[in-house]
Amino acid sequence: MDDTKTTGPRDVFSHLLAIIFLYVSVFSFGSIVFSIINLYFPDLLQNYGNSAAYVREGLRWPLAVLVIVFPLYVWLSYYLERDVTKNPEKRELKTRRWLLYFTLFATTIAIVIDLVYLIFAFLNGSLTLHFVLKVLTVLAIAVAIFIYYLSILRKKMSVSTSSSVKIFAWSAVGIVALVIIFGFYVAGSPKAERARRFDAQRIGDLSSIQNQIVNFWQTKQRMPISLDELRDDISGFMAPKDPETALSYEYKATGEKSFELCATFVTASNDNTSDRYDISTPYPVFNDGKGVWNHEAGRVCFTRTIDPDLYPPLKRPLQ
Repeated sequence: MDDTKTTGPRDVFSHLLAIIFLYVSVFSFGSIVFSIINLYFPDLLQNYGNSAAYVREGLRWPLAVLVIVFPLYVWLSYYLERDVTKNPEKRELKTRRWLLYFTLFATTIAIVIDLVYLIFAFLNGSLTLHFVLKVLTVLAIAVAIFIYYLSILRKKMSVSTSSSVKIFAWSAVGIVALVIIFGFYVAGSPKAERARRFDAQRIGDLSSIQNQIVNFWQTKQRMPISLDELRDDISGFMAPKDPETALSYEYKATGEKSFELCATFVTASNDNTSDRYDISTPYPVFNDGKGVWNHEAGRVCFTRTIDPDLYPPLKRPLQ
């Protein structure tokens, strides 16, 4: 049969677009599930990747993509199935069959690699619940796609003509919808996230000021009288201010080698000791597990004492 007599460019590009939407949806769905696993079933050897801040940061892009692309995939697939049902000759469209067979090929490769990686992890001593859940996620996605498209190719079924395929398809849509809803729950409200980002910026500012105070003491062997003394026109450093209120942070020298920094926070920090980094700051702030920058909501002060053995005074050249 000559495809050009029954089909046109619209059919070719529609099927190509549907497969692209499928692949993008699959990768986004997998990323969201992986992020949820990282949060609720953390790997103790991957503290950085398991932090709540890191999970939320890695969750937003795939969630935004899935919310837009997956409904487009469902709608386009429904449109193509209706078109094929009305015009059965389009089932043999070469572009359609090539794309479906390529999808079967890709899912088969994914299943094989997934199982090989499972055996490798077992031999490597990395077979944790965290890892197994991720392997099962990839396996479930690949097997579901393989079975769905294989039934359509072999039995020439469609969602509209087969009740089993229809149930399978709508079950998949329901699972994706549940994951999207739960993803929004994990990501939190935009207002709460903005508040967390403001607080993360405050921590980054305090860390920067703290470093400058230590450098000041090493150089001059005294504490600065105020934050204005930290200004350096050569390096361009000026003590940052609160990103939301534009007010200066509170500073007070409490001794010859000790000081206090205060800020007002909107939210409470994550007290989980595995949350060692916060990537929402320009540079990750290290948390030693003892609450170096942990804080409650409201005004919080951090007391610091400079250890001369760790931060020795800089030697000045002889006059």
